[in-house]
Amino acid sequence: MFALRRNATPSMLSERGRRALLGIVENIEAAQDFVVGLRLDEFSTDRRNLYAVSRCLEIVSEASRRVDAGTRERHPHIAWRQIANAGNVYRHEYDIVSPGMIWRTVQEDLPDLLIVCRAELTRSPGR
Repeated sequence: MFALRRNATPSMLSERGRRALLGIVENIEAAQDFVVGLRLDEFSTDRRNLYAVSRCLEIVSEASRRVDAGTRERHPHIAWRQIANAGNVYRHEYDIVSPGMIWRTVQEDLPDLLIVCRAELTRSPGR
């Protein structure tokens, strides 16, 4: 078996990469489901939903660390490093995380990531 060149983009997802993308999709969809029909002020006072969405974001962050390099390279417009680092903020700097921050992440940042992950899961090898 030949080793990939350092900057080569693999044509197929690894099993780990596929599971990571599935985890991201599943948790983005869950986060979106938790906030559907709510306004920011309602979300801000609903501790159960705040905790649930925060947990989804932690999982998205952790799963993003397992996304294949080829996927990340094909989508440089996605802030992969920031997504991965966000989990540290949710876990360790929770006191600076506001409901508005969580809300904006779900409403503004996750939709593009969801599109990319779904596309990668359905992408034909070699494309």
